Amino acid sequence: MLNKKSVDDINVKGKRVLVRCDFNVPLADGKITDENRLIAALPTIKKLIADGGKVILCSHLGKPKGEAVPSLSLAPVAARLTELLGQEVKFAADDNVVGENAKAAVAAMADGDVVLLENTRYRKEETKNEDAFSEDLASLCDVFVNDAFGTAHRAHCSNVGVTKFVDTCVVGYLMQKEIDFLGNAVENPERPFVAILGGSKVSSKISVINNLLDKVDTLIIGGGMCFTFAKAQGFKIGKSLVEEDYLDYAKEMLEKAKTKGVNLLLPVDTIAAKEFSNDAEFRIVEGDLADDEMGLDIGPKTQDLYVEALKDAKTVVWNGPMGVFEMANFAGGTIAVAKELANIDAVTIIGGGDSAAAVNILGFGDKMTHISTGGGASLEFLEGKELPGVAAANDR
Repeated sequence: MLNKKSVDDINVKGKRVLVRCDFNVPLADGKITDENRLIAALPTIKKLIADGGKVILCSHLGKPKGEAVPSLSLAPVAARLTELLGQEVKFAADDNVVGENAKAAVAAMADGDVVLLENTRYRKEETKNEDAFSEDLASLCDVFVNDAFGTAHRAHCSNVGVTKFVDTCVVGYLMQKEIDFLGNAVENPERPFVAILGGSKVSSKISVINNLLDKVDTLIIGGGMCFTFAKAQGFKIGKSLVEEDYLDYAKEMLEKAKTKGVNLLLPVDTIAAKEFSNDAEFRIVEGDLADDEMGLDIGPKTQDLYVEALKDAKTVVWNGPMGVFEMANFAGGTIAVAKELANIDAVTIIGGGDSAAAVNILGFGDKMTHISTGGGASLEFLEGKELPGVAAANDR
């Protein structure tokens, strides 16, 4: 799965190159509020322009559910990319994505030109991976480049279906980086290998925990999901988040860690409050929580324990915050982990989603080796699943 042809392995001069990007950016009043995904796509786009390809970009944005929704048009993205690239990105405004505007724009392209198609999810076939739209997209190009890791765990027309109708299908630099870091971290890590899993739910991380227990030296658990483990061990957890259906599973994982000799770390103290609010009075609790309390962050002793466990690590994968990091009073655990990762001499990989947001908001983004652009996709990678969007590219 991991040895895929990339944009460095092909010659695109004079060829029409369709690039699936991840331009699923947040918009407010037609303005892009976070352009990290646009910035991340630039190296691949610039490489294809420099090599003389006719570069046709496509992406989804939001969930228009197979209809043309003007507020989810990619027009603002074309305007911003024009500024970022310093050359015109022509926007092909077609409600059916591959319409007269797109065909005319592509026909008129010179080498090094860039065209952006309309939101791929305006077509209802997109998310069902139906051939009609895949063939339409393929009709525009000679080469297909997938650089959208954020949707790699989904089989859609614009990342998987189109590859049935195009002979040359490769990955872009962003995809390559994700495969290199996430893939190699899990398959061939420098040890000690530590994984940190947080966030609210055990259920969304089940297969990840199971897969990582076969691979890591230490597994650190924080966030809301630790209370399912705490309850499974007989602790009283008050009003904290818990998934009753997963108590047996939590016990199994604790057993598995023992059998495998994996150091599984759970919180030894908790910062608890009676209300889910930054202004709530809170206290540090070791052991049982009162019936009317909920745990909102890991406590200071746990922070010290987790930081200590990271000191000698050589590879660290982190997915999910340690507490309610959006509230300043309950961000301490997430900050402590992020700070330590910023300081240690290790390959540090942040698995997208909330942990990526936390690291960036807290100002540690540039200290991490790699921040994944795909939350769901990086989780499935860590589960050991094959991602359709990666599998569809040509092997080396």
